[in-house]
Order: sequence, then C-alpha cells, then structure tokens
Amino acid sequence: MVVSNSCAPDPRVLRSAFWLVEAGHQVTIHAFDRLQLNSKSESIHGARIMRYHLGDIPYGGMSKTIKGILQFVKQVKATLKHSPPNLIYCHDADTLSIAVAMKRSHSIPFVFDMHDLHHSWIRMPAPNSIIRKLLSLKMESTMLRRAKAADAIITTSGRISNGEYDGFEQYLKSKGLDSTVVENRPLEMSIRENKSPQQKKWAIGYLGRVRELKTFTLLLESVKLIPVAKRPKIIIAGDGIKAVEVRNLIMDAVESGEIEAEISGAFTPLQFQELVGRLDVMFALYPPERGNILQGALPVKMFDAAANGIPSIVNSGCLMGELAESEGIGRAVAWDDAVATSNAMLELRGTTVELKISSQREKKRFLSAVLPLLDD
Repeated sequence: MVVSNSCAPDPRVLRSAFWLVEAGHQVTIHAFDRLQLNSKSESIHGARIMRYHLGDIPYGGMSKTIKGILQFVKQVKATLKHSPPNLIYCHDADTLSIAVAMKRSHSIPFVFDMHDLHHSWIRMPAPNSIIRKLLSLKMESTMLRRAKAADAIITTSGRISNGEYDGFEQYLKSKGLDSTVVENRPLEMSIRENKSPQQKKWAIGYLGRVRELKTFTLLLESVKLIPVAKRPKIIIAGDGIKAVEVRNLIMDAVESGEIEAEISGAFTPLQFQELVGRLDVMFALYPPERGNILQGALPVKMFDAAANGIPSIVNSGCLMGELAESEGIGRAVAWDDAVATSNAMLELRGTTVELKISSQREKKRFLSAVLPLLDD
C-alpha cells in the first residue's frame, strides 16, 4: 500500500490493511511522513508501516509540497522494484504513478482507492483562480488516464437507495470507470446513554484536519446566537494549514468572555475516543466550494461520532446531508446559515443516535473487489 501521509494513524488505510492481513496476506504500507514526527518503521494490526523521511514538507503548500511528493514517489518506486509485491494498493491519486509504472515494468496489478477528488484540493485556497482551475483540470485528466489502468477501483461514496444525490461512484461512472463503494465506517461502535438536555454545560466539537477558516467562523457565529446561559463549550482538535488562524479566532472570543473553548492539535485513536466522549454534537459543515462536498464526500467524523452515539450537523443539498438524515445520525443545514445551524445545535443537544450499518458491510464489499487480484 502507498499513501502520501504519515499514516499515524490513517484509519482508512489501516482498516483496509487489517482486512487483508486478516485474510492471510502480508501488507506493507509505504507512507510519507512529511513532518518527520513518527518512527520510520512500525507494525500495527499485523501490517508493517515504512515511513519515508525526506525533509520537512508542508501540507497544502505548492512548489515545496509537489517537490516532496515527487521525491517520495521516486523512492517508493525504487523500493518496490528492488522487492516487487504481488499487488500495489494506491490510496489517493497522488500515488497512482507508482502503480502505473510498476504494472508497465513488472506486470503487477493494482488497486486505486479514491478517497476524494484529489484534483479539487488545489482550488481551495483560491476557488476563482484561473491558474488553479487549469491546474485542477490537468490533475483530473492525469488521474483519469492512470485510473483506467487499475485492475480495481475502490471509492468512498455512492448514491443511496432511492436517493437524489450522486457520490464518487457516479462521478467515476460518468468518466467511464466502474468502482466499488466502501464507506469509511468505523470498525467498532460504542453507544452511550442519553445525556440530559438540561445539563448545565454541553459541548459541540470539530475533530479532524483544520483546512479552512470559514467552517470555524460559522461555528463561532452559530454558538454566539445561543443565549449565554445555554451556550455550549467549543472543543476543537486537529492540525492543518489553518490551525493557527483558527486558534486565534476562537481564543479571541474566549478572552472576550463570549464563549468557553478548548483547542488542541493532532490526536491518536485513543485520544479521539476521549475527545468524542466529551461531545454532545459533532460539527461537520464545510464550504461547498471545497471541491468534494457537492460531489459526494462523506465526512469520516460523521460516522465516527454516530458510532459513539453522537449526532452531527452536516451540509444539506448533497449526499452527506441526505445520508445523515436517512440513517438518523445527524441534521442537515444549508451552508452559511448561522440561524439554522444554531437551531440544529439546540435540537440535537442531549440526543443519542445509533449507527446501524457498521464496517462489516464495507468489509464484504472490499474483499470481494480486492481478493480476486491476490488469488490470481
């Protein structure tokens, strides 16, 4: 397996690795530890993680990030040529060139796992930029060309039964590519008892990558619409390119006495369980111009929260909102509607949800798509 983050951890990657190890196969994850914060070698769930340290490479940058990715790709290719595997599993589009090259030179089959629309991310900092739009189109064209060589494609979302909104499966289908949907649902579930909606202090939180400021501006604005005596505490945990700006935004409100809040950085799986256990509502609203939202992204934090009995607030007018409400695990509201968001917070306070579909369904889908390539 190849992934361009440090896999420290990446639940999506580790889950698929665990399923293959459980099925009797050896799995090595080649991971790019851009910030060089983790051990170079580690074993988790029977899978080996090899982390490449190539200097301090930022997330979300331009020239330095691209240069770092190219260097990572080059080194992984060299490693795999020295000891060719039976199957290459590419997590996300920026690792596809490795598999295409190895298939051409060594006839090794490969799986492309499209977690999101990778080419859309470059437009996030400036959605109206013509240059970024052209770069995005070029990246998309390259991804589709390489994906056609894949022996199987896995993706994370698809239209639900009798649903209105498309997912990534439909996007790929429109480009002439078939795929298997494997949603990012957690392996385990822990349902808690209902919290009393009358408890004095409750909490709403965002746990995950901190990539844009607008999400947190909306969160803060919505909380401030709630009368002071009923306002929830804000809990934010995660790292990302906007982490410093978000911290400044929230702490300014804390210092002015408007809210209570806790902000921390990256977290481990154990720390996530502790953090999510302190929440009453998960906040999973994103600017629609963030490329994946309207095209069918399903936030992992929505599933993780539901697995712990916690409802989420998500975007309406797209697949995530439709799925959240159809399964009863969250409330969908229009983006940038602080009043509706504030009302949803109050309505969800004290409620407990149940994630009725676990990863067992996803495991069956995954193995049916991947195991035939290893049995050949």
